[in-house]
Order: sequence, then C-alpha cells, then structure tokens
Amino acid sequence: MTLIYGQDAPIAAFRAAMHGARLHHAWLLTGPEGVGKFTTAMQFARRLLAEGMGLDPTTAGVDVPVQHAAAKLLDAWSHPDFALLDRLPKDDKVATGKPRAEWDADEERARSIKTDQVRALNPLFATAPSMSSRRVVVIDEAETLEVSAANALLKRLEEPPAGTIFLLVAHSAGRLLPTIRSRCRVLRFSALEDADVRAVLRGALPDASSAELEALIAVGQGSPGRALRFAGLDLAGLDAALQDLARQGDAQNVRRLALAQQLSGKAAQARYEAFLQRVPSFIASVARQRSGDALKQALDQWEKARNLAAIAVPTSLEVQNTVFTLAGHVAALAQNGTSAKA
Repeated sequence: MTLIYGQDAPIAAFRAAMHGARLHHAWLLTGPEGVGKFTTAMQFARRLLAEGMGLDPTTAGVDVPVQHAAAKLLDAWSHPDFALLDRLPKDDKVATGKPRAEWDADEERARSIKTDQVRALNPLFATAPSMSSRRVVVIDEAETLEVSAANALLKRLEEPPAGTIFLLVAHSAGRLLPTIRSRCRVLRFSALEDADVRAVLRGALPDASSAELEALIAVGQGSPGRALRFAGLDLAGLDAALQDLARQGDAQNVRRLALAQQLSGKAAQARYEAFLQRVPSFIASVARQRSGDALKQALDQWEKARNLAAIAVPTSLEVQNTVFTLAGHVAALAQNGTSAKA
C-alpha cells in the first residue's frame, strides 16, 4: 500500500472516471513539484493494470495488494504493459532507459525527454496488451519533452492505441504544447498542509529531530519532495541563525560574514540553495506578526529578498555577496536599533 497524503480530490476524481462509462485516454497531473504527482501516477498505473488483470474494482481507493501480480511486476519495473518516459541519466544511451531502481541517487540527468524515447514505444503499440486488458504509459516531467518528442507524442494522443492510458506528470503545465494539454483531462494537485508534510517527513526521516523537521517543513512550503532535498543540511541551525539576526540585528556585520563563509564553496551548495529558499519565507513569517510601519518595513525586506533569491542561481551570482545581502535583509528586521542597513 502506497500512502499519498493531501490529494484526496484528484484521486477521487480519477477513481470515479475509472469506473465511469468510458475512461479518457490521456490525463495531465499538474501542480507544485514534490507534492506526490509521480507517486500518484504510478499508483494509478498499478491500479489500472491490476483491474485489467482481474482485481475487483470495488477494492477501496486506488490500492493494490502487494502480492498481486501487477504490483510485483511494477515493483520490478518489468510489467510488459507499462512504460515510463522521463529524463534519463546522462550516461544512459539506451532509448528506453535503465529502470529507476538502477539509478544512482546523485546521477546527473539529461535536460529533456528525447524523441528516440517516444519512438521506442512504437513496438509496444504494435501489439495488444499482453497481461492486462490495459496498457499504461507514465511520462514524468512531461514539460521537458523536446519539441520533436512532444510532436511524436501528440500523434499518439490524437490516435491513441487501443486500451492505452497516458498519464502525464508536469510541474509547469504551461510549458507543454497547447495541443497536448487540450487532449488531456486535468487533475490538479495542491501544496500539502503542514501536518501532511510532517507525516511524510516523519516516515522518511524517522531519526530527525523535531527542530529539523520543523525547519524542513518551513523550507518545503507544502512540498515534501522539496523538503526532503534539504534533509541532513542542518536547516534548524540556519533557522536559528536567521532568528538571531532578526532579533539582534548585525551592526558589526559579524553574523552576516559568518553565514557567508559557511555557505560558500562547492561542498555547501545544497545548503546555500536551502538558504535561498528559506530567507524569503522566514521574512514573510515575521511580517505576519507585525502591523503598521513595522509591517511595511518587513514587506519591503521580503520583496528585496525574494527578488534576489529568485535570480541568485540562474544568474550565477557570487555566493558570499548574495548570502551577506540576504542576511542583511533579515538583520534589518531587528527592532532594537542595532541592525546594519541592508
């Protein structure tokens, strides 16, 4: 059983469609990154294939017993009626790709889904499904399809192979061809409540302290996937440093310089990126506790921090200067007259 938190509405909508008069052949699962879209798509695929192999449709939700043949085959990435398209590891030259189970966690991946990957599905579509009455194709990060790959997929969506269901997962649906979007039924996924994010993180990180979990929840902003990318980076320590700056300011620049040194260098890149994510939301949390001129000042610092954090990585801004400036926006929140100007 796969636990999916906070997405009852899209799951209920898909289950209702599965058992309606006619299941649409293409679905677009869209919403923030890291909220469970791919996990849900794989669970939909598991359920579609299992029902096509005889699973009782009245079985609750979209669960499939772990001992069911469809579940075992998908867990082994070997179901003959299933295909997955996503960005492959850069060193993988085979069009169909290695199963995800064989990927190294830190393997660099291609920037797009290639045309050859879409064309490699042709033999699959040339025959009827072999073990199930349905065939399922999951396309993760569908917005990364290169143009010719998207056009090749569009032909399949226009004339879908019999018994085939396409499940497209996209963080930025607007980057997909409008003609692809128009052929899909849309399932919208939302950011999770803190309680749901906490439940996901507690399951994935059973040894994490409460302080670290709360810091991860804050940086995740409703996305367990985003939060987990920053696990093990002592975000609780970063939060403590930000709280110290907001309370006491930094008239002598000591705290800002220390942070800038801690977060510079290749080894600190992941923690630096977490810092970029955290600072604007930290300032926003302070602003929510203020009113009048103090609120206006906090919102001004929030806007400056948000704009700087958004361009820091894409434009390769110098790390130490960026951290120093962002920390200055936090220090400007201090109300005791000791903060340095940002």
